[in-house]
Amino acid sequence: MGCEFSKFPACCTGTEQDGPAPEVQVDCANEENVVEAIDLPRFHEFSIDQLRRATSGFAVENIVSEHGEKAPNVVYKGKLDNQMRIAVKRFNRNAWPDAQPFLEEARAVGQLRNQRLVNLLGCCCDGDERLLVAEYMPNETLAKHLFHWENQPMKWAMRMRVALCIAQALEYCTSKGRALYHDLHAYRVLFDADYNPRLSCFGLMKNSRDGKSYSTNLAFTPPEYLRTGRVTPESVTYSFGTLLLDLLSGKHIPPSHALDLIRDKNLQMLSDSCLEGELSNDDGTELVRLASRCLQSEPRERPNPRSLVAALIPLQKDSEVSSHVLMGIPDGTAAFPLSPLGEACLRMDLTALHEVLEKIGYKDDEGAATELSFQMWTNQMQETLNSKKKGDSAFRHKDFTTAIDSYTMFIDVGTMVSPTVYARRSLCYLMNNMADEALNDAMQAQVISPVWYIAFYLQAVALLAQGKENEAQVALKEGSSLETKKS
Repeated sequence: MGCEFSKFPACCTGTEQDGPAPEVQVDCANEENVVEAIDLPRFHEFSIDQLRRATSGFAVENIVSEHGEKAPNVVYKGKLDNQMRIAVKRFNRNAWPDAQPFLEEARAVGQLRNQRLVNLLGCCCDGDERLLVAEYMPNETLAKHLFHWENQPMKWAMRMRVALCIAQALEYCTSKGRALYHDLHAYRVLFDADYNPRLSCFGLMKNSRDGKSYSTNLAFTPPEYLRTGRVTPESVTYSFGTLLLDLLSGKHIPPSHALDLIRDKNLQMLSDSCLEGELSNDDGTELVRLASRCLQSEPRERPNPRSLVAALIPLQKDSEVSSHVLMGIPDGTAAFPLSPLGEACLRMDLTALHEVLEKIGYKDDEGAATELSFQMWTNQMQETLNSKKKGDSAFRHKDFTTAIDSYTMFIDVGTMVSPTVYARRSLCYLMNNMADEALNDAMQAQVISPVWYIAFYLQAVALLAQGKENEAQVALKEGSSLETKKS
C-alpha cells in the first residue's frame, strides 16, 4: 500500500490457540502487486462468551463507534486470549431476527481476503445476539485525518493513495461477486498500524435484513436510491465520487453543490486551500473529471471499479514513500512517547513495576477496594481477607512465591474480585519467569478494569518476556495512552 504491510499483527486468528498471521509486503501504488491476503485465518464463528471476554464485557471504554453508545450498531475494540486485537460490531437486537440470513451473509463476506480490506474474520450468532468480528485498525478513520486533523493536513499524494486503494478494494470485491457496498463514506476507510488505507468490511453487509442501506444525509445519497430504495453497483460508484470530492476539498460537500462549482469552472472553491503548492492544475482537473463521471445522474454512465483504478494510477505521487511518512508519522513502529513507567516496562524493569504497584496499593480497584474494606462476619470471608493480607505482606517483602500462593487462595474463593490482586500476582509470576501465567493475570486485570494502564503495561512486559515484541509495542502504546489520559 505504498509501504510495507502492517508491522504489528492487526488481525485476530480463527481460534484462540492460533498464532498471528505471517507478515506480507505489498506496494499500494502498483496495481499488479495487489494480492489476496491468503495468510489470514479462515472465517470463524465465535461464542458470545469469547467476545464478551475480549471486550471486557462490552465495556463502554472499548466503544470505537463514531457515535458511541447512540450508534444503531455499536463497534468495540477487543483482544482475544491469544492477544490478537479485533473490532467487534454488535448489531441492534431487532436488526437480524432470523439467524440464518445473517449467518449466510456473514459467511459470504468472510470468504473475502484482501490487503485493501479490513477483513471479516468471524461472526457470532448466539441467541438474539448478532456480531461481526474484523481486523482491528488502530489509526482512526479517513474522516478523522481529513476533516479533523490536528498536526498537519493530509498530503495530496496520500489522498490519491487512499483513492486508489479504495478503488482497488471495490474492484476486488466486484471480482468476487460482492459488488454492493452499503453507504461508502470517509468513516468506512480506516488506517492500519502503518497508516495504510483499508476499506471496512462492515459496509459489505447491510445493517439489517430489511433496513436502509444508506444512513448518511440524503444530500449524499445516489439519486436512484431515493427513487427505488435499492443499492446497485452503480450506486457504489456514485458514493465513491462523493469520497473523491472529500479528498479534493477536505470537506464533506454535497454532490449537487460540487457539480454547480464544476459547471461554473470554480475549481478553486472546490479545492482544499491546505493543498496550495502540492496540487497541480492538471491533477486537480483530472480528479474533478473522474468525480463528475462517478456522479452522473444516469447510473449506466458511471465508470466501473476497474476503470476507476485505471484512472487513478497515473495520479499517484511519491509511490516509494511509506504511508506513515506521508501522514507525518516519523516512525510507524514507535510513534508514541513513553512515560518513565512505560520506559521501565520497555526495559523490563520489574523492580520499578514492583515499587509502583506497592505505592498505589488498591486505589485503582474502582470499587473493589471499598468492597475489601467491609467488616466481614463469616469465617470463610475472614480467611479470604487473611490470605489477601498475607499476600500483600509477602509482596511487600518481595517473597514472590508466597505471594503467589496467598493471592491464589484469595482468587480461588471467588467472593471478591480485585484487579490489583491480579496485577500483583502477574508481577510475581514475572519475577519467577512464568510469562504465560503473568500474561493471563494481566489480561484478567484488564477485563475487570478496562482502562487501567497498569494492566496493559504488565501485558507488555509479559509479551516481551515471550519474545512477542510487536504485540508488546501495541500493549505499551495502549498503556501509555491510558496513563496520559489519567494524568
